[in-house]
This record gives sequence, C-alpha cells and structure tokens, in this order.
Amino acid sequence: MTVNTIVLQRFPRLSRSGSRFRGRLQRVGDQARFYGETLRAIGDVLVHYKAELLRQIAVMSLGTGALAIIGGTVVVTTFLNVSTGAIVAAQGYNQFSQVGVEALTGFASAFLFTRLISLGTAVIAFAATLGAGATAQLGAMRISEEIDALEVMGIRSVAYLASTRVLAGVIVVIPLYCVSLLMGYFAARFGTTTLYGQAPGVYDHYFRTFLIPGDVINSFITVVVLCVVVMLIHTYHGFNASGGPAGVGRAVGEATRTSLVAAAFVILFVTLALYGQSGNFNFAG
Repeated sequence: MTVNTIVLQRFPRLSRSGSRFRGRLQRVGDQARFYGETLRAIGDVLVHYKAELLRQIAVMSLGTGALAIIGGTVVVTTFLNVSTGAIVAAQGYNQFSQVGVEALTGFASAFLFTRLISLGTAVIAFAATLGAGATAQLGAMRISEEIDALEVMGIRSVAYLASTRVLAGVIVVIPLYCVSLLMGYFAARFGTTTLYGQAPGVYDHYFRTFLIPGDVINSFITVVVLCVVVMLIHTYHGFNASGGPAGVGRAVGEATRTSLVAAAFVILFVTLALYGQSGNFNFAG
C-alpha cells in the first residue's frame, strides 16, 4: 500500500479538496489554451472566413429576429448610457449643490463619466447582449453536435466560431461605444441645463475644461480590451457547454458572472496603467 493510498484513506476530506483543486487548475489551463488558440486563429479568419466575420458584425450590431426590431445592441447600449448620463446629472448636481459648487457638474460628466462610469455601463451591456448571445449560440451548437459536424467537414471550429465573434465584437464596439459616449454626454448636459436650470454656458465651460482628449482615447483603448476579455470568456463557456438546454443556461450564467468579475479587474489595472503614473490632480478652471 502506497503512502498516497494511506493518506487518501485516512484523510478523505483532504483528498476531495485536492481533487477539486486539481480540477479547477486544469480548467484554468484549458481556458488559457482556448484563449491563446482563439487569438492565434484571428489571422485565419481574415484569410478564410471573411463572409462569416461580416455576418457576425451584422448580427452583433443590429441583431436578428425580434431583437432587430429595436435595433439590437446599438439601442440597448445607447439606452443604458443615456440612463447613466442622466444619473450623473442628477447625482452630480445634487451632491455639488450641497457644498455650493453645482457648477462643477460638467466636470463630473467630462472627467468621471469618461474614465470610469461609461466603461462600467458599456461592459454590462456587452456582457448581457454580445457575450450572452454568443454563449447561447455556441452552446446550442455544441449540444446539437453542430460543432462536431463542422470539424468533420474540415472547418476550423475555433477560428470559424470563436475567433470570428471576438474580432466582430472588437469591430462593432468602436462605433458603438462612440455613439454611447456621445449620448451619455448629451443626457448629462440635458439633465443639468434643462431639468435643473443650470446655465448652458457654465456647464459647457467646465465640461470643455476637464474633457481631456487623451482620456477619450484611453477610454476607447480600455473598452476594446474589455470587449476582447468578455468575448473570450463567453465563447469559451459556449464552446464547451454540456448537459443539454439546462447546461447552456448554466454556461450563460457562469460566463456572464465571470466576465463581469474579470471586467472589474481589467478596468482597475488598465486605468491604473493609463492614469496611475502620477498621484497629482490639478483642480482648476
């Protein structure tokens, strides 16, 4: 009888914990391998699967079926950012007015909304629309053995299904985020000047003073990184779904939860890398 066998017999709880740890570690390795294979296969998409890439761009931007009636992801993301911009106007004006500096509501819109608030809103919209849709589609294909059929036909399943969705998400997110950011700015300005009665000139002065073009560019860089992370996580869970329709539902839930947690860390580390070189903040204007 080996030492391992004796340990397993005398400490069954420790054995179960070790097995769970090995299983989770193996799953992390499988995810890393899938992510690397998906990113590496993007070159194959541009060469062999351009038609599928264009189809995914159309589906992700405007939607299909009933979702196309309301405009798909464009309308969903824009509506969320308009709502967030209105909240920035309401909370910013009320909070600043308590200390007599309600004129700085434009600062909150230009500085805070650009750097953090719009990113959090956008990643929730992407995970709930683009990501969840990709997980459900790939999960349905997996349980119906369509992915196995593609591989039998000689089609690179990872490139055709996962890499096309990741690349399409990056292409769609740039103009989509541009529209969402502008609508968020408009909602914040409308709420502050029309509903709360602040002079438009005062709002525009502080908004233009604190709106740094570099922050807008960094915001786009961050949202592209977020889109890649979200799409990689969702395509992995959809590609490896199992257990029938219930398993697809679990995969969507796990992917959404994981992508939101990962997005929080991405926002933290990317914003630290872009804005954390100096701790100084010059509040003037």
